[in-house]
Amino acid sequence: MNLKKIKFPLDNYEILIEEISGLKLDEWISFWEKEREILSYVSEYYGYKCRDDWLWGVVLPLLYDVYNLKRSKKKRKVIGLSALPGTGKTTLGFLIEKLSLKMNIKVSVVSMDDFYLPFSEMNFAIKDNPWNVSRGFPGSHSTYLIEDRILEWKNTGIFNYPVFDKSLRNGLGDRSSWEIKSPDVVILEGWFLGVNQISSEEISKEKVKPCLYSHEVEYRLKIQKNLNEYFKVWQLIEKIWQIKPKEFSYMDDWKSDQENEMLKLKGNALVDENLKNFLRMLNCSIPQESFNEINSRYLIILNKNRELISVDLNN
Repeated sequence: MNLKKIKFPLDNYEILIEEISGLKLDEWISFWEKEREILSYVSEYYGYKCRDDWLWGVVLPLLYDVYNLKRSKKKRKVIGLSALPGTGKTTLGFLIEKLSLKMNIKVSVVSMDDFYLPFSEMNFAIKDNPWNVSRGFPGSHSTYLIEDRILEWKNTGIFNYPVFDKSLRNGLGDRSSWEIKSPDVVILEGWFLGVNQISSEEISKEKVKPCLYSHEVEYRLKIQKNLNEYFKVWQLIEKIWQIKPKEFSYMDDWKSDQENEMLKLKGNALVDENLKNFLRMLNCSIPQESFNEINSRYLIILNKNRELISVDLNN
C-alpha cells in the first residue's frame, strides 16, 4: 500500500477496516500483500488506470466484506451498493465478481435496472413524467419481483432474475432474457438504492437550478409514494455500501462522460436532448437531501475526479 498516493484520512479508514476484518492497518496490508494473485489481477484489469485509493479504499474492503459473509453463519445475504450514475459501480461490481472467484466465493452483482418493468407495463408507470424519460426513477421497477427473486434465492440457493436490454425497442428497452445462478452472496446495486420517503415539506423547498417547475414538484409527490414499494426490498439487504460525490452536481459530468464512452463503444447511448432530459430527471426526481439519509453502513465520498476523500463508517 503506497500511503503517499492515499488522500483520504487513514484514521477513519482504520476504524472501518477493523470493523470489517478485525485487523489493524499493518495487519490488513500484510493480509492483502500475501494475496498476490488478487493484487496482480487488479493491476492487469485496470492497467495504468489502477489507483491505490480505489483499490485499498473500496475494492479490497468490499471484497473482504463478501469473504466475511461467506465464511460466517450468515448464509445467502444481500449487500447493497448505492451509487449515482457514472460513479463507477458497474466496473466495481464486475471486479468484485471476478476477484471473489479467486477466493472460492460466488458473487452475483445484480443491477436494479434489470428489474425494470416489462415494456407492456412501463408506459403506464412512467406516463406524463415531466422529463420525458422512458425509465429510471422510482416506480419503473418490478419491486415485487426483486423481493420474490431474493426470497427464493435465500430459500433455495437459486437466483433467477431478468436481464433488461436498454437497446431494444429503439432505445426504450425491454427484458431480453433470464439468468439462473447460484451465488453465495448477492450484491444489489442501484442509483437510489436505500432511499426512503421524506416529508412533503422538504420536497417543495429544495433549491434546484433551474428551479423546479410545478409539474416536477407534483410528480415528485407521486415518486415519493412509489418509494414505499421499495422499502420491503431495502429490508432484505444486510448492509449498504454507499459511494457518493461531495457535490451532487459532479454526477452530470460523470454521466455525460459515461454516455459518450458508450456511444464510442456500442454506437448507442443517450445524447443531446435525451441526455439532457435524463440528467434533469436524475437531479430532480428525488430530493437530493434524501441521499444524505440513506441508512448505509459504509460511506465513501468522492471528489470531482472520482478520487476518494473519505472512507468511513456512516454514523
